[in-house]
Amino acid sequence: MSFIEFKKLLLDAEISLPKFSKLIKVSDKNLQSYKKKDEVPNAIAVVARCFAEMNKMDMDYRTLIESLELKAKTKKGAGFAKKDKNIATAEPTS
Repeated sequence: MSFIEFKKLLLDAEISLPKFSKLIKVSDKNLQSYKKKDEVPNAIAVVARCFAEMNKMDMDYRTLIESLELKAKTKKGAGFAKKDKNIATAEPTS
């Protein structure tokens, strides 16, 4: 699915891109990157289509999705480690 088709589905679902990203717990920046590729991953396309169809049927998809209590993914791996601010920088004793 192209990014333009994706944006049209969001309009049909009556949800903005930032609100969509917050609802499904995916970074807005991540979703915006699909604009450059002009291709939206299948899973995101399916979600947008379902939201648009549910909205057409006057179904409250927002409450349904919020009830899933989705968690945002955190970056892992080298360079993404959180630094522990509680570690004291004590000098070694002899």
